[in-house]
Amino acid sequence: MKVIQLHKNETQLIKRAIKNNREAQHVLFEMYAPKMLSVCRYYIKDLQHAESVMLDGFFKVFKNLSSFKDEGSFEGWMRKIMVRQSISFLRQQKKIEFSVEDMGVHDDYDNNINSNIEVSQIQELIDELPEGYKMVFVMYAIEGYKHHEISELLNISEGTSKSQLFKARKMLQEKIKNINKSSSYGAI
Repeated sequence: MKVIQLHKNETQLIKRAIKNNREAQHVLFEMYAPKMLSVCRYYIKDLQHAESVMLDGFFKVFKNLSSFKDEGSFEGWMRKIMVRQSISFLRQQKKIEFSVEDMGVHDDYDNNINSNIEVSQIQELIDELPEGYKMVFVMYAIEGYKHHEISELLNISEGTSKSQLFKARKMLQEKIKNINKSSSYGAI
């Protein structure tokens, strides 16, 4: 049985890309651009801005490729760059605001909402969140950052991070409940 290599050896590609081999850089870009665009899109509502941020992120990836130490995944290393690039873009646009009132965090939200909502609808609901809520929600719930990491990256307290997450979840729950109610009424 002959094994067909579907992906070129990533380590070799990275080594060639470090030496400014444009072909290797192009292959890495083609391999990861869709995933990295979706990372940027989580944070940035407008697709064209998300694409621009992704391209800036890839510029940083290739510029700093020699600092990748092959510890952990290459994709994870790139994701961090894309997240930081997205945050930087939103800061430049002055679109990040964090609500500081009602810093009490309660775990009374319902994690068991049953819904038949499409993925695209969920992205739209996330896009409707205030930027501070959205950023913390995406970083915590989707990217897997811890509150102390979020607080460092966004220059906010851990309490603010937890509060923003709580409020984002609560707001999303309400929106999902409203969609479920309206779809239930439409089925009658």
